[in-house]
Amino acid sequence: MLRVGLTGGLATGKSLVGRALASHGCHLLQADELGHEALEPGGGAYDTVIEAFGREILAPDGRIDRRLLGSRVFANPQDLERLNELVHPIVIAQQQVWFDELERRDPRAIGVVEAAILIETGSYRRFSKLILTVCDPVQQIERAMKRDGLSREEVLRRLERQMPLEEKRRYADYVIDTSGEKSATLAQVARLYDTLRSLEP
Repeated sequence: MLRVGLTGGLATGKSLVGRALASHGCHLLQADELGHEALEPGGGAYDTVIEAFGREILAPDGRIDRRLLGSRVFANPQDLERLNELVHPIVIAQQQVWFDELERRDPRAIGVVEAAILIETGSYRRFSKLILTVCDPVQQIERAMKRDGLSREEVLRRLERQMPLEEKRRYADYVIDTSGEKSATLAQVARLYDTLRSLEP
C-alpha cells in the first residue's frame, strides 16, 4: 500500500485536491476532521483541552468553541504548541488504525491523509510520498477570509504560525499549484494520480 501525505498552507486547496484524488480511486482521510471529533464532548481530547485552556472556551451547549479556541492559540505560540500536544497523538493513532484496516482490505491501495501541518509536526516522515498544495499568497489570504469568515489580521496571524510555503516545497515530492482555474488544478491531479498509481506499493 502507498501511504501519501497531502498538506499545504491555509486555504491553498488541500481539500479540493484531496477530493479529486479520491475521485480517481485514492482512499482519503481528512485529519482535520479527526481533530474536530477529538474536541467534541466525549472525544479523546475534550477533557484535557478544557483542563488546559479553561471553561471559557466552551459554547453555551457545552461544546468547545473552536473559533474562540483558535483565536486564542494562534495569538500565542505556546498555547498552539500545547493544543497540538493534546490533539495530535489522538489523530495520529486514528490514522494508523485507518491505514492498517485499508492495507488489510486492499494491499494495493493508495491511502491519502490530508492534514494542514504534516511538515511542522514531523508527521510527514510517516508517509512514502508527500504532496504540497500552493497558491499565490494574495489568493491564499482572500480565500481564507471568504471561506472562514476571518479578518485579514486573523488570517495573517494564522499564517505566521505556519511554515512558509516556499520552505515547505523542500519537503514535497509533488507540488500542485491551485492558483489557476479549477480545471487546471484537476488536470495536475489527474497526472499526479497516474504517477502515484505507477509506483509499487
